[in-house]
Amino acid sequence: MTFLPDLNNRSIAHSQNLFLNSYYSIKMAAMRQPSYRKLKPVLKLILDALFPAGCLKCAEPINTPGNLCAKCWPTITFLSTPCCTTCGYPFEFDGGLDLQCGNCLRTPPPFRQARSVLKYDAHSRDMILAFKHADQTDRGPSFATWMYRTAPKLVDNCDYICPVPLHPYRLMKRRFNQSALLAIELSKLTGRPAIPDLLKRTRPTRSQGTLSATARHKNVKGAFRATSRHFPKIENARILLIDDVYTTGATVEACSNSLLTAGAQQVDVLTFCRVVRTSNVAI
Repeated sequence: MTFLPDLNNRSIAHSQNLFLNSYYSIKMAAMRQPSYRKLKPVLKLILDALFPAGCLKCAEPINTPGNLCAKCWPTITFLSTPCCTTCGYPFEFDGGLDLQCGNCLRTPPPFRQARSVLKYDAHSRDMILAFKHADQTDRGPSFATWMYRTAPKLVDNCDYICPVPLHPYRLMKRRFNQSALLAIELSKLTGRPAIPDLLKRTRPTRSQGTLSATARHKNVKGAFRATSRHFPKIENARILLIDDVYTTGATVEACSNSLLTAGAQQVDVLTFCRVVRTSNVAI
């Protein structure tokens, strides 16, 4: 018996998005080649026509690669001031300079500052998960550009860029570390050196997605360690820690503690997105 797919509007739209995303991925790969800029104008026009740039959220064709379309842009909540001076938690009202959120006042985190580009919610979720779980790694350069625009001082003032590591088992399963990709692209953009193996995950941990805040901290406690061969670089260094999602801060706090224990002078944190309020949106 042959089963025909249900070609409803949702499945058709999904197929169109996959098609456009494939075009976009191929075009972005071509643009990273040195010969791309040397193409004759006519050939470039043909390439642009065959592989149009797509919106990072919905994949609709747009004029400039690495951006959002006019329809998707207003749905994304970009994070900026006013916010907690330590962890970057956004405030609804501006209460003046040097304000901290309740969590940072109650339990100061080990890192000096943390900042995030945008809010993780139902509108940004698919864009993030496509990069994290659906092999849309061509979004890395665009995401890194947004991260630098969000916190240029954190990047410019660091000595090394360090991604949150994956355990080898999970790395083999996923085939890439999304945080390391962001760190490498940020290094290419700014010239600040990135060291993907500055930290290592010493044991496998449960996925944090369904855990409470307390369980998240217990899950990653003692799970990270600085790589011994990099101790000389870590000593008295200013480290910028990179991750894709900031939820409760458990992971970046555990990583920061490991770096400080190894002799780092300070640790700052930069993530692409942040969960602002507790919700049932899975990560």
